[in-house]
Amino acid sequence: MLTTHPFDDDTLHEECGIFGVSGSEGAAALVALGLHALQHRGQEAAGITSFDGSNFHTHRAMGHVAGNFDRDDVIRALPGTVASGHVRYSTTGETALRNVQPLYADLSTGGFAIAHNGNISNAMKLRRDLVRRGSIFQSTSDTETIIHLVATSNYRTLMDRFIDALKQIEGAYSLIVMTPEGMIACRDPLGIRPLVMGRLDESIIFASETVALDVVGATFERAVEPGELIIVQGSDIRSIHPFAPVASRPCIFEWVYFSRPDSIVDDHSVYSVRKNIGAQLAEESPVAADIVIPVPDSGVPAAIGYAQASGIPFELGIIRSHYVGRTFISPGDKVRHLGVKLKHNANRALIKGQRVILVDDSIVRGTTSLKIVQMMRDAGAAEVHMRIASPPTRHSCFYGVDTPERAKLLAAKHDVGGMTEFIHADSLAFVSIDGLYKALGEARRADIRPKYCDACFTGDYPTALTDQDDSVQVDQFALLAERMN
Repeated sequence: MLTTHPFDDDTLHEECGIFGVSGSEGAAALVALGLHALQHRGQEAAGITSFDGSNFHTHRAMGHVAGNFDRDDVIRALPGTVASGHVRYSTTGETALRNVQPLYADLSTGGFAIAHNGNISNAMKLRRDLVRRGSIFQSTSDTETIIHLVATSNYRTLMDRFIDALKQIEGAYSLIVMTPEGMIACRDPLGIRPLVMGRLDESIIFASETVALDVVGATFERAVEPGELIIVQGSDIRSIHPFAPVASRPCIFEWVYFSRPDSIVDDHSVYSVRKNIGAQLAEESPVAADIVIPVPDSGVPAAIGYAQASGIPFELGIIRSHYVGRTFISPGDKVRHLGVKLKHNANRALIKGQRVILVDDSIVRGTTSLKIVQMMRDAGAAEVHMRIASPPTRHSCFYGVDTPERAKLLAAKHDVGGMTEFIHADSLAFVSIDGLYKALGEARRADIRPKYCDACFTGDYPTALTDQDDSVQVDQFALLAERMN
């Protein structure tokens, strides 16, 4: 099996997307539309759970929303005025149907369905403790930990049990929970992962991004605040803040790559921020060149910003086909190597003899950039300069982004000079961390806590990393035992 996208194994994969509707006839159909708009956040699997006032109904499937939820029979099997859905890219747990969300369980308080965007950084420790106490897990997802914490809580009411569970978990989460009493939407106290609320007629809608509200014709109301729980019960909507207030730290990579350009995240247009990053790159790292070329599709807004600020023409030097499936069967190495050109191909007539500036959103392992630079060379480029619309990714993310272990990150192994040599570019430059904040209209000061989570660039993690610390200790013990033997 060959992945037709030549760069699939060398990107920061989106985490997940969630969407919920309360108070609308045919809620599941609206959820399916919303998930289409969030497909970029997870392409492995999708699921929808509905509630008809008496029973919960769930359909989960591997693959995209299209093909799984665009059939009338599937939607008809999800009746009710309340529904939630999830698109998944696994950052914890295996790729299997049992891990596809929303996850559902029958608790003593009734049905409980949960959809989660993020990553619980102490899930392994909590899971071990729960298993010792008798819990039986049905998945390998960190999200199931929340269900068991709710089920085993000593508090009486479901809401108190849920809050008790949330107070035991670390990391990042945006959640949509369905119960017989109503829908709950919440974000972790730091607001690392996004979640917004909208309204469509009399129904309330929650989504990972504003673009999903646009697609279903809903009006954006506001972002769910960090540490806030919004409870929707029929026409009654109330908000509680059960956590001690802390300064928020939303993920800065939402503006760099994860969110769709037509979304608004925390009052910032994603498209405008990406153009600002490109302009900042042009100011910080100018180079004499003939054309600016984006690496499609995520590099386009930054490349526009770079071109406008530098006065160098913007051109589509890499053409992407949007009509190729994700995989196909390859009979041999020759066809396998040819397959990488099915989705991206150099615009040779444009590139030949030109000094090219390539603009991309990030460098992970570096193999992507190496292939793109070589593509430009093969097309006859006189020079190839690479400009990256984020600082070097030197640290892994533990908050719901699928990043390689740190040893596999190119920037963790090499300085910029070494990275330039690795990708065979004539020059390479990244936007500075200060420039990234400037693109958001902020300043990053060393003497105060950063406004955003930028740990993948700086190593400044905003929460405890219990599971990671435990695994490091286990590795150290194993190394010590090996030496003693």
